[in-house]
Amino acid sequence: MYDPTVARLTYRALLGRRRALILCALPVLLIVISAAVRSFAGADDQVASDLLGGFALATMVPIIGVIAGTGAIGPEIDDGSVVYLLAKPVKRPTIIFTKLIVAIAVTMAFSALPTFIAGMILNGNGQQVAVAYTVAALVASIAYAALFLLLGTVTRHAVVFGLVYALVWEALFGSLVSGARTLSVQQWALAVGHKVTGGDLVTSDVGLPTATVLLVVVTVLATWYAGQRLRSLTLAGEE
Repeated sequence: MYDPTVARLTYRALLGRRRALILCALPVLLIVISAAVRSFAGADDQVASDLLGGFALATMVPIIGVIAGTGAIGPEIDDGSVVYLLAKPVKRPTIIFTKLIVAIAVTMAFSALPTFIAGMILNGNGQQVAVAYTVAALVASIAYAALFLLLGTVTRHAVVFGLVYALVWEALFGSLVSGARTLSVQQWALAVGHKVTGGDLVTSDVGLPTATVLLVVVTVLATWYAGQRLRSLTLAGEE
């Protein structure tokens, strides 16, 4: 189910100079802000939770997921170079699964690790805040990568739609409309982070059983449907 050649090509595409600079921008900003906040406010657990929740998990993780998820396959479909990949003797589900693994790895590396570093800077993991949000970032990376990889196979405007979901649906509606939080990857991830650490500063509006089921279902369905989209694209080319 995993093809090293496809993985190498995908890593090369995602970590090219221009895209790597974009991926690094938000993590560096998070760490700089965390250092500044710590120097001015000292070690404050609530401030650490607010910054990691409001910036790291609500903004940085989904945006990096958009870049990695859509970038894993979207550009190849847009410029037609996916035809050369599909001509190889590699099963279509293997291509999607491999690209998903790469997208998840990149999203985790550029979001979960900076989140942990920022948490340690802010309050030295007081009340398990750094660990909780790192776990949440790891979990969210999986679902975001799957969702945005699917978007990359569905539309040429995957980045736009991905940003709309991440910044409008989750960040805006999720903060204003309580019902929208049930359909929020961010809230699902927070439920897992809260369970792992048991901290009072990391909470979710979604229960752990519901969050776990939704995370698994969304990830599996998005991956499966992305494979079907790639399969139909192949058939259309062959016809």
